[in-house]
Amino acid sequence: MGHKAIEITDASFADLINSDTPVLVDFWAEWCGPCKMIGPVVEEIAGEYEGRAIVGKLDVDANSNVPASFGIRSIPTLMIFKNGKMVEKIVGAVPKGALTSKLEAHI
Repeated sequence: MGHKAIEITDASFADLINSDTPVLVDFWAEWCGPCKMIGPVVEEIAGEYEGRAIVGKLDVDANSNVPASFGIRSIPTLMIFKNGKMVEKIVGAVPKGALTSKLEAHI
């Protein structure tokens, strides 16, 4: 099946985003319809970008500190980090191409 998106928690977040490899973080929740639509897309990207980018999902219900620190109000919100800094923010269920083109820009 290939590489899967990793589960990110409040505890693991800071260490993870301090990578010089781009990190795509999908902020999602179980009850969120659009999150369920974009979930499989995020998993596909995780497989396709293995070795070039880190792809992870952060459940906002289980982990509230990180979403709060970024003022995330609506989900899905996807953020791309590089060297610990947020370089892209995408709100809503967008087409796969919109995500990959933003990710490519930072690889």
